[in-house]
Amino acid sequence: MSKSPRKSIVASFGLLSSELETELVGQKPATPVPLGGNRVGAGVVAAAHRAIDDIRSERDRLKALIDSGAAAVRHLDPSHVDPSPYPDRLPDDDDGATFEAFKRSIETEGQKVPVQVRKHPSSPDRFQIVYGHRRWLAARQLGRPLLALEVEISDLDLVLAQGIENANRQDLTWIERALFASRMDQAGIKPRYIYAALAIEDAELARMRNVYRAVPAEIIEAIGRAPKIGRPRWLELAKMVSDVPTAIETLRAALVEKLDATETSDQRFQRLLNTVKPVPPRRDPPAISDKRGRLLATLVASPKEVRIAAEGSLGTEFLKFLQAELPSLAERFASEHEQEKS
Repeated sequence: MSKSPRKSIVASFGLLSSELETELVGQKPATPVPLGGNRVGAGVVAAAHRAIDDIRSERDRLKALIDSGAAAVRHLDPSHVDPSPYPDRLPDDDDGATFEAFKRSIETEGQKVPVQVRKHPSSPDRFQIVYGHRRWLAARQLGRPLLALEVEISDLDLVLAQGIENANRQDLTWIERALFASRMDQAGIKPRYIYAALAIEDAELARMRNVYRAVPAEIIEAIGRAPKIGRPRWLELAKMVSDVPTAIETLRAALVEKLDATETSDQRFQRLLNTVKPVPPRRDPPAISDKRGRLLATLVASPKEVRIAAEGSLGTEFLKFLQAELPSLAERFASEHEQEKS
């Protein structure tokens, strides 16, 4: 599958999703539609399977169903709704404050956009969220009915729907996308569908696999979103884990040893990376000794700097000697330099 069609699929799904929800927000809750051909089907989320013309046709069909009154937005008891079995977000560093502000907006302005749900595959009286987890959690905490659109959807289409929906969100971090790819991978979803859901190429999926196959999900989740930590440093961590047999246990121990209560996920990542990074061998500076082996000084040199530090009982006298000898050394250098030119 080429790059362009995948981008078109993602863009069209976002258009379809936003247009559909805009239509639904203005409607009053209606009686649920019985299972059957007139019910809103999996067209909303099966977009990744079809060509762009099919997606547009599906969008037109859904809009026609809404206009005819055949589709229904439901008010559900949020306690009868469960989260998706494939979580796709990690907690934010300021998730508490951010969520409280979001919940207040729901409380004062109401839920403007319905969540999407499906029937729970093993509990007939319950539902699972396709997407809209924050709206569901806010409704649950506020004790309010949850505005929801029910769709018929398989596990495969559910994770594809979440991936496509999240592809249009700019705040997802690289590791969140990689972790979601790993959950699709574990669910047995074929790589071509993962490409479509996340709008990525096979090379990027290979890089993601390098990370989530080396670093256990529990450690990734414990680190968090790490918004300032991009792909290169996650790959670096994965390499450290692969190269050092004890690295995973070291990381687990470092996670337990939380040094700072205000530590952000970025800082936590860097701290853990530092714990498994190999420590460069210490190199003692060259020593300057006299003929008797008595230590006089140590020398540290770079292309533009020389540092001599006094050592031993004669070190200070040796530095004074060098200072006194510097003018004659400078003259000697200048004389030899002139001879080389001539």
